Amino acid sequence: MADDLFKALADPTRRTILDELTEKSGQTLFEICSRLSMKHQLGISRQAVSQHLAVLEAAGLVETRREGRYKFHELNTGPLRQITERWLMTDTSGPEKSTP
Repeated sequence: MADDLFKALADPTRRTILDELTEKSGQTLFEICSRLSMKHQLGISRQAVSQHLAVLEAAGLVETRREGRYKFHELNTGPLRQITERWLMTDTSGPEKSTP
């Protein structure tokens, strides 16, 4: 699972999609494409965005739900929490001291 997560996060377009879903979760493909085009000036096809969303979904970062004809994309931060819990340790001793 960590490999899929890091692969998903490695691409700048996918990170931009995650930024957009952070700002407004529950977007359709059309909404995501519009925001990428208008806000970020990304000339990217709907099919390419759909493929990026599939990678993000495989990594668990995006979940989808259907309502009638529409498919909504929701941000899921659970996998990111798993990474931070795995490698970040709480340090109660204060700021890290560096030695010259």
